[in-house]
Amino acid sequence: MQNKPRIAIIMDENTSGDGTNYETTKAYFAAVHRAGGLPFGIPYIGEMIELVTDEFDGFISVGGRIRFPDEWYVAGDRSRYPSSERLEVEEALMRGFLDRDKPVLGICNGMQMLACLHGGRMVHEVRKAGPDILVHDDRAAMHSVGIVPGTMLSRIVGATRFDVNSRHQEAVVAVSDQAVVAARADDGVIEAVEIPSKRFAIGIQWHQEMLARQDHPGNGIFQAFVQAAGHG
Repeated sequence: MQNKPRIAIIMDENTSGDGTNYETTKAYFAAVHRAGGLPFGIPYIGEMIELVTDEFDGFISVGGRIRFPDEWYVAGDRSRYPSSERLEVEEALMRGFLDRDKPVLGICNGMQMLACLHGGRMVHEVRKAGPDILVHDDRAAMHSVGIVPGTMLSRIVGATRFDVNSRHQEAVVAVSDQAVVAARADDGVIEAVEIPSKRFAIGIQWHQEMLARQDHPGNGIFQAFVQAAGHG
């Protein structure tokens, strides 16, 4: 057991309520464990940041709806989500793991943070981004994504296209030269990014953890992430 990679997973919270509870699906933990890692939930306690970034082998930034800084959005736009003490801890953790070149996997909110920490920009409501935008904020919705050839993600999943779930209102609409778009929906919405300068830093907009019990090409993402964490 001691040889299994230890994966830090930032907890989400009930921002749709009063923000007093940690609220994270067990699916993240199950997906990491199934891929061969040992998952640990991380609370919003600042004095833990250095210990976690030093002692853990990889970091997962999970989905959530929290207020990001205004400068992460395109001109004239901003988040209307509640503010959260999660932001400061999560950003410090992600930067810490990236600085140490330890694997980072961002999911939904986590992909957006990964992109914006590398110069990306967002919109608060993707459905207003154009007339032909698909339904992206529906727990029952599925849509296809096209994987960009030549990316790390394409090598991991071994597929050029597959269906994913869609549960996000905000979306990344631009990346800098520090990041690469690794997948898009058919409406052009960015569905995955990666940071080529890092050993493993991938963000996906969809919730792969909810597909982990199925035979799905995207499950290779968790396997590759845990494997990278085990070879630090």
